Amino acid sequence: MTDPSSTFATPRVAAGALFLDGAGRVLLVHPTYKDTWDIPGGYVERGESPAAACRREISEELGLDLQPHRLMTVDWAPHEREGDKLLFLFDCGDLGTDEHHIRLDPDELHRWAWIELDQLDHYVLPRIARRIRSAIRNGTSASYLENGEMPPAGPATP
Repeated sequence: MTDPSSTFATPRVAAGALFLDGAGRVLLVHPTYKDTWDIPGGYVERGESPAAACRREISEELGLDLQPHRLMTVDWAPHEREGDKLLFLFDCGDLGTDEHHIRLDPDELHRWAWIELDQLDHYVLPRIARRIRSAIRNGTSASYLENGEMPPAGPATP
């Protein structure tokens, strides 16, 4: 008899921080280990909640001790090469004067910048741009996404 758990999904879980400034621009960071930009965040460690991981990543990457405000979206992102991922995106508000206290981890990040929403495609992967835009478009309601987009409505398929 086959163990039923052998078919269970075992996605990697990640948490990201979405900071928007007063002009509606998104805070992006440029990691040292890839060519594209990203939002602050990273993988959830064993026994850690996504919200706690987001706070830890903000501390590690930006040198700030900030609590995420609320969950904006959960994004199911299956990927043949990288494996399935479950990505939590948290609203972390406007940094305000905390922006002046950003201290990047030089081993992990080259730089940071505020980027206009209409320029996201020039900086981040398409699925990340879709995730950010979907989260902002949904406002205060948390949303469920698949690869950064709302799944089609309709009956579930077997």
